[in-house]
Amino acid sequence: MYFLRINMSDRTYELTELPPEYQHLAGRGLTSTLIANEVPPLAHALGPNNKLVFSAGFTTGTSAPTSSRVSVGTKSPLTGGIKEANAGSSWAKDLAEMNIRALIVEGMPAEKDKYWGVYVTWDGKPKVEFFEANQYTGKVLPEVYPTMYEKFGEDISVCGIGMAAEHGYGNSGVVFNDMKNRPTRYAGRGGVGAVMAAKGLKFIILDGTGAPGVSIVDKALFEEGRKKMIDALRTHAITKPKGALNSYGTAVLINILNEAGGLPTRNFSSGRFEGAPKIAGEAIFESNKTRMGKDVYNHACSPGCIIQCSNTIYDKNGKEITSCLEYESDWSMGADCGIDKLDDLAEMNALCNAYGLDTIETGTTLAVAMEAGVIPFGDSKGAIKLIHEMGKGTPTGRILGAGTATTGRVYGMTRVPVVKGQSMPAYEPRAVKGIGITYATSTMGADHTAGYTIAPEILGVMGKQDPLSPEGKAALSRAFQATTAFIDSSGHCLFIAFAILDIASGYQGMIDETNGVLGTNWTADDILKFGTDILKIERKFNEAAGIGKEADRMPEFMKTEPLPPHNGVFDVPDSALDSVFGEM
Repeated sequence: MYFLRINMSDRTYELTELPPEYQHLAGRGLTSTLIANEVPPLAHALGPNNKLVFSAGFTTGTSAPTSSRVSVGTKSPLTGGIKEANAGSSWAKDLAEMNIRALIVEGMPAEKDKYWGVYVTWDGKPKVEFFEANQYTGKVLPEVYPTMYEKFGEDISVCGIGMAAEHGYGNSGVVFNDMKNRPTRYAGRGGVGAVMAAKGLKFIILDGTGAPGVSIVDKALFEEGRKKMIDALRTHAITKPKGALNSYGTAVLINILNEAGGLPTRNFSSGRFEGAPKIAGEAIFESNKTRMGKDVYNHACSPGCIIQCSNTIYDKNGKEITSCLEYESDWSMGADCGIDKLDDLAEMNALCNAYGLDTIETGTTLAVAMEAGVIPFGDSKGAIKLIHEMGKGTPTGRILGAGTATTGRVYGMTRVPVVKGQSMPAYEPRAVKGIGITYATSTMGADHTAGYTIAPEILGVMGKQDPLSPEGKAALSRAFQATTAFIDSSGHCLFIAFAILDIASGYQGMIDETNGVLGTNWTADDILKFGTDILKIERKFNEAAGIGKEADRMPEFMKTEPLPPHNGVFDVPDSALDSVFGEM
């Protein structure tokens, strides 16, 4: 296994053997540890001392189901703290099969606005070539991604950035190819794209032809774990074929959260949206069925995924508008903006993919701008125009591209739903208290994927818990955050959690797979300790960067404004928030 360091200051690279102290780290565990060890906490996120680290998970590149995930780690220009964003793509699989445990991008060109691409091939070991990439800048991604396949062949995987990153936006992601080679799979949050752009790096192309693949120490144990995992995923109601996710995608949650009174609407002013049924996963399924003349089930975002929750939105002529409209995107640009026109939401999503914008931050930013009177709530055509402004870098577009917190400050708004500078996702903390605790305390800023307590609070996974009650939710969030840190390191998609938390053999399967690959003897207790240790590393970095427990708080309006329909406030005491990390 290797560390591959790409130095953008002089366009050189260094390939070294995986250091012993990193042997049992991968994915988020490795990206966060490397950032903590090598990036000064007070470094400017877009400056020369920040780094960008890519690492696939322990099981990525194997036959483990739903395991082709890659973590992207850096210091975030949006939060000022540590950041890990991840995505599913063949790029992750290729990275793992080329035995590159971490690809580390360092330095930055002396020449401003000069962009390069990196082409990594296998020649007995990873080999790197640089190519000029300025000709691909200032263009939408669906225009430039096909040129990479024309240039390097169909067997490659592509990682890149869009115009949003070139503008230096805190709302810019790193994009990977999907199964049809479209630029649609995003490590979207925290401005990781802007960091890549600051390095003068437009593309990282991987061609794993001839690579040796991932070595498995105990193949029998790995296979035993793989079978347990497959069985759990194929039998659980949420993850099984033609189950909730495969039929309706993640947008199945629109109606569920709306019914629970926890669907943030019109800039978090209500928990219910009257237009929810028009944009929900069920509506997408029925629209596709009508327009395509048949049931259209969802597809995989990456190799080896058996959950297959990625949808496609088709227009009245059966032509694709976008893929994929996730729940978070559907909500942020839909309910949060008061928009219930599904085709317009699909167009907005496609524009975010084309420009390289994080859909969550885009929607919440638009909602704050709507409350400020820039355009009215529900104005989908106006929202489309504003996304174009963001992509093109107009003066207004640059304000919006900086993110929700900056937009709120510029327009003098008080209802600004952010924690540590990052906007909240699609679950109202006043109606779902556990996820609010995760938002407040996560090392990543407001982030549902950091500790998805929605599983028990809304979906009844592991047994139903009352979402309106704060009791016991600090411990719940802590356990979910630690477990998630391991899942993000394993290479598996977070959605395995639905099955493995309800089916004990599935959870053991995840452990067995990892032990099989590494030759370790980890137990469930070790998994929790692994995740907890990663959180401690991230927390220590943030504290050194000036982000301590004082930042683990909800915006004031959530503690003072009752949220319809339950008319509750976020009443979790500060002592409970402090206990999440205080007891680690």
